[in-house]
Amino acid sequence: MDYKSTRDSSLRVTSAQAIAQGISKDGGLFVPGEIPSITLNDIKALCDMSYIERAECILLKYLTDFTLDEIKECANGAYGGEKFENGMPAPLSKIGDTGFYMLELWHGPTCAFKDMALQLLPYLLTYSAKKTIAGKEIVILVATSGDTGKAALEGFKDVKGTRIVVFYPQDGVSAMQKLQMTTQEGGNVFVCAVKGNFDDCQRGVKEIFTNLEITKELEAHNLVFSSANSINWGRLLPQIIYYISAYCDLVNDKEITLGDEMNIVVPTGNFGNILAAYYAKKMGLPVKKFICASNANNILTDFINTGVYDTNRKFYTTMSPSMDILISSNLERLLYDLSGCDDRYISECMSALKNEGKYTVRSEMLQLLKEQFVGGCCDDAMTQATIKELFEKYSYLCDTHTAVAVKVYNDYVKATGDNTKTVIASTANPYKFPKSVAEAIEGKSGEDNEFVISHRLSQLTKTAMPKPLGGLDEKAVRFNGVCDKTTMQKVVYDYLGI
Repeated sequence: MDYKSTRDSSLRVTSAQAIAQGISKDGGLFVPGEIPSITLNDIKALCDMSYIERAECILLKYLTDFTLDEIKECANGAYGGEKFENGMPAPLSKIGDTGFYMLELWHGPTCAFKDMALQLLPYLLTYSAKKTIAGKEIVILVATSGDTGKAALEGFKDVKGTRIVVFYPQDGVSAMQKLQMTTQEGGNVFVCAVKGNFDDCQRGVKEIFTNLEITKELEAHNLVFSSANSINWGRLLPQIIYYISAYCDLVNDKEITLGDEMNIVVPTGNFGNILAAYYAKKMGLPVKKFICASNANNILTDFINTGVYDTNRKFYTTMSPSMDILISSNLERLLYDLSGCDDRYISECMSALKNEGKYTVRSEMLQLLKEQFVGGCCDDAMTQATIKELFEKYSYLCDTHTAVAVKVYNDYVKATGDNTKTVIASTANPYKFPKSVAEAIEGKSGEDNEFVISHRLSQLTKTAMPKPLGGLDEKAVRFNGVCDKTTMQKVVYDYLGI
């Protein structure tokens, strides 16, 4: 299967090239030349498989230049052993008689859903590099709003032939997220804070990627850039797997009958996680509605309702920081699909976004969008109220991002009466945001030390703090650098010794 750029449909590369390169040289994102299909019989067969086996089947459909043995090694390396709690990467948790189920994506080594992709990506990238850029050292550039950074650092830690640089907004991540990154071990890792928000980090990384002079300078030092953000197809592809797997689990648990539709709710900022669900539906997964949940940065809600994407608005720093985003990179892939793969039109929209901070999609695209997607949002007060209600009613403790999704889902049901069985993507362990979660449960604020708060939260809720977070306060901080958004290139050069 070939992959093409959203800004130049005539450009064709293999999956290995798309993964190794990360982003097209024209600034576009790589998408499959065609979406492979799965039938109900295929899904029935997947129901009898383990998560690893399901992953192998889906990966083979997209990575046609990989051998079966390579795919098996990648899947087993990512999801096997003891990397995921109880050997279950993506378990479902039924919430009372609500009709919704938590797809818990935070049982990996960094306690966030990014592990589902970033435990696999290093394997995919290593094989892709051997096939396409043998002999070169890969420099992974990452912009993070909190979870991607740590998951990427952990995934690529000491991976031979790679170096990884992570930029995060100085005041835009939780204290726990920051400590996870700044204490990261490994001889090939580097972390730096940026004076700005996530969009500044993401914009800076993308500009470095697409700067031809920088690319040539790297080539002169036998280096090549790649990405661990969801702009890289190798990051997005693994996320398709867990939606298909969740459907299989619902069938196995007799919660639905094979062929029944389900709804999917995703708390999202960069649009990658919900886009993966969209691709799963395009493959043949029975999905009725995608419910896109936003926090106070409700640009996606407004876009779904109006067709106008306008970044000229106030930016909010919230208690769900991984969603504090105004430029949703992966939306470009959806627009490309909804436009009928009109690369010229997508280039015009992205140019307008860069120069004017906004664009408006065609009426027929908006109609297609609204047929499948529903947008909703909630502020911090509603987020905390949802955490408290969910715990008091069902003894289920969730994080601040998952709570946004639950609130938006509840609003959707009240407005529509839709009782379709629903899967909510639960994206992080609540102990990654202990201060906000504890305040929600107790109804008051107080102690600032997140580890003191975590122990109190554990006693209060009779839940356990996950092991990967337990010893963070005893680890030495390795990275305390801060740079301006205009000097990110210099930081990269200094780290690489250029």
